Amino acid sequence: METTRHCTSRLILSLFFLAAISLGNSVANGDPVSEMASFSVFGTVDLAQLAKTDMKTAHGPPMNNPRFLSVQSCYVVPHPPAQEIQALRKWNPTSHRELKVYLHSDIPGSASPENFARLRNAPDNDAVRSLVDKTKKLAPDLQISKEEAKKFTPSNDNGGSIPPSVASFWMNVLSGRARAFGSGGTAAQPPYDHTGQAIRPNEELNGLLREQGKIRQQFSSFLGATGIGHGAGGKPEMYWELLSADDQGVVTLGAAYNRAGSAGSYQAADTLYYASGSYYVTLTLFQMWPVAVDGKPSTLVWRGDFVSAAQLATLHGVERLASEAAMMKDITKAVTLYRRDTSSGR
Repeated sequence: METTRHCTSRLILSLFFLAAISLGNSVANGDPVSEMASFSVFGTVDLAQLAKTDMKTAHGPPMNNPRFLSVQSCYVVPHPPAQEIQALRKWNPTSHRELKVYLHSDIPGSASPENFARLRNAPDNDAVRSLVDKTKKLAPDLQISKEEAKKFTPSNDNGGSIPPSVASFWMNVLSGRARAFGSGGTAAQPPYDHTGQAIRPNEELNGLLREQGKIRQQFSSFLGATGIGHGAGGKPEMYWELLSADDQGVVTLGAAYNRAGSAGSYQAADTLYYASGSYYVTLTLFQMWPVAVDGKPSTLVWRGDFVSAAQLATLHGVERLASEAAMMKDITKAVTLYRRDTSSGR
């Protein structure tokens, strides 16, 4: 299951602790390593050793909802948190074909259908053709609302990898959901009730957080009663993508916020709050601390990836472990490429 844009972290929230650092590899009171151990699956880590490796990745704690899955990671980057935040905001996953993100664009405040016009020029591949085929059939696993489904008019039109009628349909769905998010966060999102079962993105996201008590507490300054993305963290940075997830073409909407914490620290989170298929929602949280490694300003990064997907509920035992392993592999791939780009000065 691909986790790309959210692999870059977008949502930066406040952090209420002092991270005083020494000039060596150890840190005084407010030790980031101890802070990370207090809410994550990682115990004590050696910063100098971690800085020399790609990253540490581990399974998240088991969750009660069979649709949910989580993975945690930590790594060190050779620049301070403020610089890391800027790098995360600017990084574009479409530059790496192996990440299978075909289109990526920011969304301005208006979120009109024309903001998604690049769909008309989508690449011609199996994943995109699968999205077109499902749309024309209004397939049962297409994640749209009943009202959205009514607006699709079947047509035999051709032209490009995505026919005009299909492109127009998704341009309207995405613009409508982006506007809803801008006005009321995830709580304002229509349910996925096209097939009768009403799955609500806001409930899935809040359910993921409820299953992670220590992490939820760590990021409590960002959580709002009206849903992620509304009333917390300031104005969102919104974007959309066309990508491949489980070899299926998916159009998705994401959002992020930013706010610096104290003493140069940051928290970050990024949510894909809408997806046309494959998964219901994803959420990526980051905690970033300023540290010194070999006397050089660096950042210790903790990352948590959380996903809700219908197919996960059907997996048990070895199959579920394999899905977790695949998720860890995808995350490692994306973070490795990101670090290679941003650490080399590109």
